[in-house]
Amino acid sequence: MKKTLLLIMSPVLYLFSVLPALALDFREFDQSINNAVAPFTDTFSSLIFSSITIAGNDLPVIVVWLFSAAIFFTLYFRFINIRGFALSLRIVRGLYTKKEDAGEVSHFQALSAALSGTVGLGNIGGVAVAISLGGPGATFWMIVVGLLGMSSKFTECTLGVKYREIDAQGVVYGGPMYYLKKGLAEKGFPKIGLFLAGLFSVFCIFGSFGGGNIFQISQALEQFINITGGENSPLSEYRWLFGVVVASLVAVVIIGGIRSIASVTSKLVPLMCAIYMLAAFAIMFKFNALIPDAIATILAGAFTPEAGYGGIIGVMIQGMRRATFSNEAGVGSAPIAHSAVKTEYPVTEGLVALLEPFIDTVIVCTTTALVIVITGVYQAGDANGVVLTSNAFATVIDWFPIVLAVASLLFAFSTMITWSYYGLKSWTFLFGRTKSMDMTYKIIFCIVTVIGATMPLGKIVDFSDAAIFAMSIPNVIGVVLLAPVVKQELNSFLDRIRSGELSPVGNKA
Repeated sequence: MKKTLLLIMSPVLYLFSVLPALALDFREFDQSINNAVAPFTDTFSSLIFSSITIAGNDLPVIVVWLFSAAIFFTLYFRFINIRGFALSLRIVRGLYTKKEDAGEVSHFQALSAALSGTVGLGNIGGVAVAISLGGPGATFWMIVVGLLGMSSKFTECTLGVKYREIDAQGVVYGGPMYYLKKGLAEKGFPKIGLFLAGLFSVFCIFGSFGGGNIFQISQALEQFINITGGENSPLSEYRWLFGVVVASLVAVVIIGGIRSIASVTSKLVPLMCAIYMLAAFAIMFKFNALIPDAIATILAGAFTPEAGYGGIIGVMIQGMRRATFSNEAGVGSAPIAHSAVKTEYPVTEGLVALLEPFIDTVIVCTTTALVIVITGVYQAGDANGVVLTSNAFATVIDWFPIVLAVASLLFAFSTMITWSYYGLKSWTFLFGRTKSMDMTYKIIFCIVTVIGATMPLGKIVDFSDAAIFAMSIPNVIGVVLLAPVVKQELNSFLDRIRSGELSPVGNKA
């Protein structure tokens, strides 16, 4: 373990130990990189986020793509997001899982790992961005998107387990790459399936480096700088050191693969959510008399003429784009983590996965929104993102910005280690499941972490944001075509329960 960690971190430590000696002007270097990649990233981003005009508002086609898919899956599976909710809670407790089932992690660990990739700075800063742009009414549309997204997550994660591969050592390989390749081959489209799988993998790798890494580390660092003196903070001069420390911690976790990641996230995700939610509940308790007015403001704002931009575009693009896109339903990232679950029935993990958008968007994001609306800080107009949320909490808990800085780091860290897994699985799908390819990706990911802390590479992050949304193009095509397979798996599982063949007590792990 020590030798492996040294191998990963030695290039990082060497590179950033010599940079100060070379007296590089990072600001000029940042700008030169942004200028160099701008033509390509701008073209790609404008293509992915191309818009149609509705009632004078620009609505990106990719948003329509994801939203339409969520509606389709909700109707096709007869509101599985609602009727499957209680069953999903029983499954996540392990009531339909046997210890000898194939896989690497439990249902709870798989859910925690996937949540760590979605419950992140988008829940803190992204919500604030959406409300800043569209007002409190944005919260209503956020909830709608979360509820419909539960059906998308159910469908894609069922397929992730259905078409996964397990090697001789018990290591699981799954996700859209595999169900696009194998599932579409079963449908008679092997070449199309392979092309879509490769396209998804490329987008996922880029997404892991940008939105899953650079954006996370830079936002967490900004909050630490904010509470330690702003421009006068000593961290301003030692961004690289912050990056090296975080990269080292990331390296320690990702070396162990999904078992190590799941072990950390199954403890970290509940902890960070508990800290954040307790603080939010403390504020809502103090201002409990204002909660009905806040809810009324949200509902009224959702249907005002201004809500078209703020409610839909603000949430789906500004809120979700500026972080991990909230629940990522339909994007195809979560099936990679969920496919590692121990289960005999693929649909069980699909049912567990539908809890993810509910927790991420309906609970955590809505709680953040209520705090912002109740405290009224969004009306000041002098802050945005994480800082706006921090100011909202600070109106009641003056020391909370320090807690939020720690929470931001935990959110960012958990998101990074999960996205490293997503990127790694896509990398090995393209370049082979060898130890050298495995290590190459991990080294690059850790170096990118340090770079992300040191340089505000805006254009690269813009490209990554577009790449994450672009993942949904091949993914949704495949998931829609394979939806009948999921329906067959669901009906078969429910029939086994009704017939008494599956007993939750008898199969408790």
